[in-house]
Amino acid sequence: MLGKMDPKKIQQMMKKLNLNVQQVEAEEVIIKTKSKTIIISGPEVMIANMMGKDVYQISGEVSEAELIDEKDVQMVMEKTGKDRDAVVKKLEELNNDLARAIIELKKK
Repeated sequence: MLGKMDPKKIQQMMKKLNLNVQQVEAEEVIIKTKSKTIIISGPEVMIANMMGKDVYQISGEVSEAELIDEKDVQMVMEKTGKDRDAVVKKLEELNNDLARAIIELKKK
């Protein structure tokens, strides 16, 4: 909608339109969908109150991670004898590659 405008310019524009705008000091923003998690690092977050509702404008560096299926975690745990934390960490590291996770966890 607004493209890659400077957040400070957007904030000034909103103030001119008499919109109540405030900035939030955030370290990270996480959005979870059914199939993935979107992580926004180093975000600039602004909240504008429009017609009684808070509207969030977020900009920053975006990365995505596939969600790990609990059935996959359980199966890898059974095959390797490793604890849940180790399995989840390995699956995240290998982008959910079950075969490689099993092979690498069995080596340890």
